[in-house]
Amino acid sequence: MDHHNRHVYHCPLRWGDMDALGHVNNGRYVDYLQDARVDFLFRTAKELGADNLETGLLVARHEVQYRAPLRFRPEPVRIELWISEIKAASFTVDYEILDAEPERRTYVEARTRLVPFDFAANRLRRITPVERTALEKLVGA
Repeated sequence: MDHHNRHVYHCPLRWGDMDALGHVNNGRYVDYLQDARVDFLFRTAKELGADNLETGLLVARHEVQYRAPLRFRPEPVRIELWISEIKAASFTVDYEILDAEPERRTYVEARTRLVPFDFAANRLRRITPVERTALEKLVGA
């Protein structure tokens, strides 16, 4: 599988993220996904000149599939994310939370649909050509 269009974020686990069984609490994964997405958007959008993607977005939908329990450990977990779909007024980010090479054990597969929002005008907006160009660079499989 081709992973070159994926953004990689190394997410530290916190002791407080654990449930009574010593696994990451299911609700914490959405926070991990957000941390990875913000890292991706701040760094990539800024590099590509699409600064509005940093802040002008709303989450329209999350889908999370839990594949394996993640136990607390000192080393961070790897989150790979990429753009799977770009529409006129939304785009979709796909993620895998996994161990690094060589195991690549997957703990979570997830997807978030994001919609650009104009907070000054208090309304949804379309994706600009500059934003589309930036997002297209991270369309992956």
